[in-house]
Amino acid sequence: MTNKEIANHFRELSQLMELHNDNPFKIRSYSNAYITLRKLDGTVADMDIATLSGIKGIGKAIAEKIREVADTGQIRVLEEFRAKTPPGVRDMLQIAGFGPKKVLTVWQELGVESIGELMYAVNENRLIEVKGFGLKTQEDLRQKLAYFQLSQGQYLYARLEAAAQVLCDKLSAALPQAQIALTGAIRRAAVTLERIELLVAGAGEAAIKTASGLDWQATPQGLASQTAEGFPVQIYLCESAEWGSKMFRYTAADEFMQAFLQAYPTTDFKQLKEEEEVFQKVSLPWLPPVLRETDWGLGLAQNNTVPTLIQEEDIQGVIHTHTTYSDGIHTLEEMAHYARAQGYNYIGITDHSKAAFYANGLREDRVLAQIAEIDRLNEQFTDFRILKGIESDILHDGSLDYPDEILARFDFIIASVHSNLRMEEEKANKRLLAAIENPYTSILGHPTGRLLLSRPGYPIDHRLIIDACAANGVAIELNANPYRLDLDWSWIPYALEKGVWISINPDAHSREGIHDIHYGVLAASKGGLTRSQCLNALPVSDFLKQIKK
Repeated sequence: MTNKEIANHFRELSQLMELHNDNPFKIRSYSNAYITLRKLDGTVADMDIATLSGIKGIGKAIAEKIREVADTGQIRVLEEFRAKTPPGVRDMLQIAGFGPKKVLTVWQELGVESIGELMYAVNENRLIEVKGFGLKTQEDLRQKLAYFQLSQGQYLYARLEAAAQVLCDKLSAALPQAQIALTGAIRRAAVTLERIELLVAGAGEAAIKTASGLDWQATPQGLASQTAEGFPVQIYLCESAEWGSKMFRYTAADEFMQAFLQAYPTTDFKQLKEEEEVFQKVSLPWLPPVLRETDWGLGLAQNNTVPTLIQEEDIQGVIHTHTTYSDGIHTLEEMAHYARAQGYNYIGITDHSKAAFYANGLREDRVLAQIAEIDRLNEQFTDFRILKGIESDILHDGSLDYPDEILARFDFIIASVHSNLRMEEEKANKRLLAAIENPYTSILGHPTGRLLLSRPGYPIDHRLIIDACAANGVAIELNANPYRLDLDWSWIPYALEKGVWISINPDAHSREGIHDIHYGVLAASKGGLTRSQCLNALPVSDFLKQIKK
């Protein structure tokens, strides 16, 4: 089991114990164990009890439970709490911002034991008179429930990518005579999707079942199953003679396909062996799958303006990283050496500013200490550079988090909202505009604050914000964390039209987090971003010149 999987057992245990008003000391201990285990570098499942007991925050009792879950897949005491908690009540704990205390209240006082019952109670305004709720809290919960319901049966691209490739490679190796490839939303690198989809030609159902080792059920299009991780899979079957036609059809999103068929209603696209033939039939250039989401992508092909899309190897600098100075797992030096080892030419250190107290944000004396350490480390490098940055909280009124004399010491500043996320659109716009107009702001970080499948972004007028960035020479971040991917790719074309630079930033809180650039590049390519319009595809000297304009 991975550290994260083991840690999640302790998180669930602490939540269920709090739900049942159990020992506060144990609740706190298990909650702390969850945090500690997620930050550890070593593989917990390989450690013995003595080693685990020596880790700060992990005593003998917790060490024994770690070994228990690593060896058996479960913790006895957790199973006991699960057994006395209705499954629907446990489901409610998965709703963002709806913690054990509120779940306990609706369970005990209203008898609500499922998300469906909770939605009914909200719609009937039954929560208004319940202690700790009220109209405002009920309306907030209504929105959370609507978003939670919408997101069920959806997965992040990053969650399915590896499993999809493993299955595709396994089938291809076992069935060398067949044509096998990913298709559908996963081929388009959609930020969220419902399932893994593959197209198979030249292999029958029996051969696929044997090769995959999975249980399959027949569907009108082919076969359906689940991976070992429980991810849904759809296989479409076709003849080799129609491979190109079917690959084109199954890859396209509905909006793109509808626009394509309206534009070319009389063209016969059946029985084409190669996908390129579809485009040749209507005299269009090849359109990469990532651009086949909407009619906008079709327009690029029709106007012969398909761009050369940004690639992962185009990124020269790792911008937006956190270290142990704030809430990162690795030290500043470790982050720098790792980025250099991955082939990057520079890294921008952007720990949290002091207002982010929950993330150990840097007060002024620690800012100066970090700047001094960066200067010392830069003396060691001849082919790499560490840039002095900060992720400055945008305060309630739109101001940045330090006085000017501190802000002036940074090479660049990412300005981000982390608090007061429930502002109305007008106030949210004013707040962002004030930050964008601040002469020290270099990059606007994760503009909406969204968390995919968990929290919708706060409302902003994207055109107004992008226009302001253009007017003030501020770049916009595409936060590459697969839970964010914010700025959404659909707004990249407008940003490019206005001349706004896009910076693909991993928001890395560990060395491995740097690899999230992969997901950011995929999302950016869906919006047509090219190397020439990506801020951190520039050499370090040009990056610094650009952000100081």
